[in-house]
Amino acid sequence: MSSYHNLEEYNIEVTNEIKERFSGIIKEIGEQADREGLVKTPERAAKAMLFLTQGYKQDASAILKSAMFNESYNEMVIIKDIELYSLCEHHILPFFGKAHIAYIPDGKIVGLSKLPRIVDVFARRLQVQERLTEQILDCINENLQPQGVAVVIEAAHMCMMMRGIQKQNSVTTTSGFRGSFEKEETRNEFLKLISSDLS
Repeated sequence: MSSYHNLEEYNIEVTNEIKERFSGIIKEIGEQADREGLVKTPERAAKAMLFLTQGYKQDASAILKSAMFNESYNEMVIIKDIELYSLCEHHILPFFGKAHIAYIPDGKIVGLSKLPRIVDVFARRLQVQERLTEQILDCINENLQPQGVAVVIEAAHMCMMMRGIQKQNSVTTTSGFRGSFEKEETRNEFLKLISSDLS
């Protein structure tokens, strides 16, 4: 008996509906949806799409609020190089890269694992990088109410690499700052720290 267990759960009705649409797409592009290599592809693609867009069913604010603690620490907290994977809403092609987040507490801190989790919540939706940056920034600012918060995202977009302009080495950087990080000195300290290797 196999010891492998797939822990992902999907709504069967929704999965089957998306599966049928993928099957139709495969036929429309000139392939045979019932050949050996493709016979299970519509179901796999449906489950992949549901996984990659599960952020619509998750509450980023609730995630942050579940691990907020009173603490007097009031210096910069940075989590950098948070991996992110999302889907461009214009072509439904992946974009991927890393996010850097910093905040300066004002009486409350948040469990460190929660910041990467909210990155995932917003990334697992059909997105544009600019909105993704703003959503992460606003969620932290509104729920944690720190002295300041900063978010920088660096990502490569497959819609630029595989089609259209086809520039394989391009990277898009977006940023957002609130509160204390709107001051040049604080912002520069953050940008210096995320670009340095402290190891």
